[in-house]
Amino acid sequence: MLGIPWKAMAGTGVVGTIEGGLASDRTVALRADMDALPISELNSVDYVSQNSGVMHACGHDAHTASLLATAGILRSLKDRWAGTVRLIFQPAEEKLPGGASLMIGDGVLRDPVPAAVIGQHVMPSVPCGKIAMRSGQLMASMDEISVTVHGKGGHGAMPHLLVDPVLISAQLIVVLQQIISRYNNPMTPAVLSFGRVIADGAINVIPDTVYLKGTFRTVDEIGRYAAHEKMKRMAEQVAAAMGGACDFEVVCGYPSLRNDDKLTRELEAAAVAYLGRSGVVGTDPMMIAEDFAYYGRSAPACFYFLGTGNDALGTTLPLHNPRFNIDEEALETSIGLMSYLAIQQLGM
Repeated sequence: MLGIPWKAMAGTGVVGTIEGGLASDRTVALRADMDALPISELNSVDYVSQNSGVMHACGHDAHTASLLATAGILRSLKDRWAGTVRLIFQPAEEKLPGGASLMIGDGVLRDPVPAAVIGQHVMPSVPCGKIAMRSGQLMASMDEISVTVHGKGGHGAMPHLLVDPVLISAQLIVVLQQIISRYNNPMTPAVLSFGRVIADGAINVIPDTVYLKGTFRTVDEIGRYAAHEKMKRMAEQVAAAMGGACDFEVVCGYPSLRNDDKLTRELEAAAVAYLGRSGVVGTDPMMIAEDFAYYGRSAPACFYFLGTGNDALGTTLPLHNPRFNIDEEALETSIGLMSYLAIQQLGM
């Protein structure tokens, strides 16, 4: 890869290493994720997905392309900077348990622990040519909720002979919102959403079982696990009170993402020097999740957003949209800035 030593890690992950020509024991890690999504692409560009039902609807192809070009720049300048750059091409950000945790488990942050881990993500709501940064809390944790509601099905015209799991499920979806409205500190953002409800009956057939799947997100890592227990207990008690039962399962996903304050201040100052004050904007915390959060649990880390929005080109559609696309001029910003940030962190 560009004459850069590399090794495979975490299955399909790749880690490259560039040694600077000046003496230093400081290491900076740069991360790009590289998986796609199970979405059928509706774009008609010449680089449209060649795989039916799969597309890069979250910009990870741009992340990988950016890091490859950044690697080329840093290698060409290696005699002018000190230390080591670790290039992390990470798989499976979109799927639990997350490629970041697998890479860390395989030692990507060891020998030595990097002084900084830097990552970026395309963002269509930010104009092309700009980046958005925030110190401290940036993203939420993400957990998967699965509920199986058991009842006694039968004819829809004879409800007195049944235990209706559809009605129990409807009650659960409403009642569980108390976790947000009454149990959660209103000063702490949290979200509970159910996006999948399967009741495989008919207009006059009540099924025996209903399946619910949803997501719980918060920025409170302690309250996160307490909420799991409250939801489970509440769901079981409501189902039992209505004559049924439920199996409540939580699959813990990514932790909340918090940018290191000191590192983010340093990177913001460098970004302003590179892009100008108008090229660096702030951003509010978001309830989306990212497995980059794991890197920040083991080393100082900062994650920022690369602006790709351009109204004239129609690149302002949100992430995970089947017509998602980027203004490729953003790659010029991305490549130059990430190279500059790495060198600023290492020293020349």
